[in-house]
Amino acid sequence: MPLLDPKTWQSRTLAGAEYAVTEPATGETLATVTLAAAEDIATAARDARAAQAEWAKAPHFVRAAVLRKAGDLFAAHADELREWIVRESGSIPGKADFELHVAAQECYEAAALASRPTGQILPSEAPRLSYTRRVPVGVVGVISPFNAPLILSIRSVAPALALGNGVVLKPDPRTAVCGGLALAAVFAEAGLPEGLLHILPGGAEVGQALVADPHVPVISFTGSTAAGRAVGEAAGRLLKRAHLELGGNSALIVLEDADIDAVISTAAWGSFFHQGQICMTTGRHLVHASLYEEYVERLAAKADSLAVGDPHREQVHLGPIIDSAQLAKIQGLVESSTARGAKLAAGGTHEKLFYRPTVLAGVDDSTPAYAEEVFGPVAPVRSFSTADEAAALASAGPYGLSLGIVTRDTARGLDLAERIPTGIAHINDQTVNDEAVAPFGGIAASGTGARFGGEANLEAFTDVRWTTVRGDVAPYPF
Repeated sequence: MPLLDPKTWQSRTLAGAEYAVTEPATGETLATVTLAAAEDIATAARDARAAQAEWAKAPHFVRAAVLRKAGDLFAAHADELREWIVRESGSIPGKADFELHVAAQECYEAAALASRPTGQILPSEAPRLSYTRRVPVGVVGVISPFNAPLILSIRSVAPALALGNGVVLKPDPRTAVCGGLALAAVFAEAGLPEGLLHILPGGAEVGQALVADPHVPVISFTGSTAAGRAVGEAAGRLLKRAHLELGGNSALIVLEDADIDAVISTAAWGSFFHQGQICMTTGRHLVHASLYEEYVERLAAKADSLAVGDPHREQVHLGPIIDSAQLAKIQGLVESSTARGAKLAAGGTHEKLFYRPTVLAGVDDSTPAYAEEVFGPVAPVRSFSTADEAAALASAGPYGLSLGIVTRDTARGLDLAERIPTGIAHINDQTVNDEAVAPFGGIAASGTGARFGGEANLEAFTDVRWTTVRGDVAPYPF
């Protein structure tokens, strides 16, 4: 029996318009969902808060069992969920399988959070027991994007639930099913009590209402830097915690001793995986001058060899861009870059929403596709002469998400990484990596730091309460 039944997947009646979930590869309507309106947030948040009080009292092993079961269900229903991820978000099957694997691991790791020690015994100057205890924040608001919809929803939803919270999730309408309704179906089958998880796909006004709602003290947002600034500003005025995972323009540094035969595959993956629609995408290739010409030539050849097409019906390396607006942005950045002197070494063309993997050479600070986050399959390549220059180039710009360094001397790579401020760094790997056990997040315009994995989840989705206990009423001098 299918996990996702369009007749029953929206248990709550929402006040927004009907929305056609579209397959970007074909334009076919996959499903019709009802969007939320701003007024739906208040009802969902209030209901989540009411249900959360009992859920927080549940023994840790009860919460852990639900999370483990949810992890098992992502594997049990992998075929059905994979098809939704491929068709709804334009992912190739391998990327969909990665999302399903990470989703299951996020649930298993979250299950372990439920039994983590919740506090500390403190020394005290008074004759009393003094201790801290972590308590659920109440209701967590999650706002997730379209590009890795299952991962970028579940990595907030799972730990928030495991730690005793309710959740209101606003997925991007373009991936309302695999980024939202699929989670509701999985957790319902896993035995999550009703009222704890609410799925409200909608636009910016729904997100604004979620941030403003008085029953939602913590917001977990993944999306663009511009939208994240607005979320952080609104949350700050209300004295709410906002965990922001934002954009990036991550650098891959290729030192002069790098194995050029090995690095091209790594470099191509970093820029072209999921059509470059990943926050960690390698947006700047910084290559030592001694390797630069060969690197550009071989990366361009690799780009030209990659198949682009419908990932549901063909075996391809890249699928479609999510929609025409995103494609127009990519095309505009590439065209303005060549107009300013960048050399188009590969790609730069598209058919419908299928954009060819693109390599730009001869870029500098004024090249739009080098200076800005493209969020498309574009690899700008720039040369450097010294490690100091590479560090300066990689550190330039507003972002600070991920970093890759390729070298045969790993100690030298680690030393160079220490000089470049980012939230994530990989030696002898490209910039796109994720694991459920690892902290994830960027600095500067890329976000507010690591907020996923282990201790980061505890910090994100609980509050610390100090409690003291005395045997007798405390005496005071007046």
